Amino acid sequence: MKRCLGVFLFFIIIVITSCGNKDNLQPPKAPIEKIQEKLTSMKTYECIADLTYISNKGKNTYKTKQYYKITGEYRIEIISPEKMAGLVTVYDGEKVKQYNTRILGEIINEIPESKNRNEIFLGSFLKNYLQSEEVTLEVFSADNEEYTVLEAVIPEGGKYLSTEKLWVSNKTLNPVKLVIYDTEGNERIIVEYEEFKYNIELEDSIFQISN
Repeated sequence: MKRCLGVFLFFIIIVITSCGNKDNLQPPKAPIEKIQEKLTSMKTYECIADLTYISNKGKNTYKTKQYYKITGEYRIEIISPEKMAGLVTVYDGEKVKQYNTRILGEIINEIPESKNRNEIFLGSFLKNYLQSEEVTLEVFSADNEEYTVLEAVIPEGGKYLSTEKLWVSNKTLNPVKLVIYDTEGNERIIVEYEEFKYNIELEDSIFQISN
């Protein structure tokens, strides 16, 4: 009888424990939580992106291949238009250098840093987003897919680099579009991502150009 009672009590304990574990299950994370975790864990990325600069005189669009490290190093290769294809801009953490792969002898020029150029990278957006005292969050739907839109203020961006918005796919967690606005709310820089890969291994040589 004591043995049967012991087995019965053991069974009850198992049932109670199982029910308790179900109650303690964590609820599924919201898209914004997944997106923030993905962005804050980003160390590097590689992407193909259309980069558009808009001014009062019109706009220019370049198809680019970009490599970026969260420590600030970057490499931009222009794929098109044809007249600009082959132009490479590299920042190794100290200097910005530029050369054209189509020019024999690889003439390398050191060029000044540019906030217009620095702000196109996702690492810059992330830094601004985390530092912004007030950020807005929107949900946007298009083509049967939902996106989360994050907004940040660009510090010391002047008239033409005031705020920025990042569209991120709730499904893939990949960035889809980054738009930078001036103080009047006009689009000034647009980055549209075609391919995006988080946290890939990037050799140091990618960010180096030797004279």
